[in-house]
Amino acid sequence: MSEETKPQATPNAPSIQSAIPDAELARLTDDIVTALKTVYDPEIPVDIYELGLIYKVDIADDRQVAVDMTLTSPNCPAAVELPGMVENAVSSVQGVGPVKVKVVFDPPWDQSRMSEDARVALNLW
Repeated sequence: MSEETKPQATPNAPSIQSAIPDAELARLTDDIVTALKTVYDPEIPVDIYELGLIYKVDIADDRQVAVDMTLTSPNCPAAVELPGMVENAVSSVQGVGPVKVKVVFDPPWDQSRMSEDARVALNLW
C-alpha cells in the first residue's frame, strides 16, 4: 500500500477494545441515555441529559457504570438528591452492573451545554 492509500489513524485517538460486543454496548449506551432523560432537576422542567449536566458515562468490561455529572451551580438545592436519582435511573437499565455517580465542577456548567431542545423548553434564545 502506498502512503496515499493507507488509512489514516486519528491522532491521539485511544485504541480501546471492549469485551462487551458492539451491539450490546450500543444498546446499553442508548438505554442509559434514555434512563438519564427520565431524571429532572426539581426546579427546572428539562431533563438533566438535555441540560448538559452529564459529562461522562463509562461502561467497564464488567458492566460497572461510572457517571460524571455536574450541577447548575455548586449551591444547587438538588445537590443531595440528583446523584442518587441518576444512580437509580442508570441502575434500572437491564445488563448494567454497579453504578457510581461522581459530581464534578470542572469545567463549570453554563447554558452553552444545553441542547437545542432544552433551550426551546426554557425559552432561552
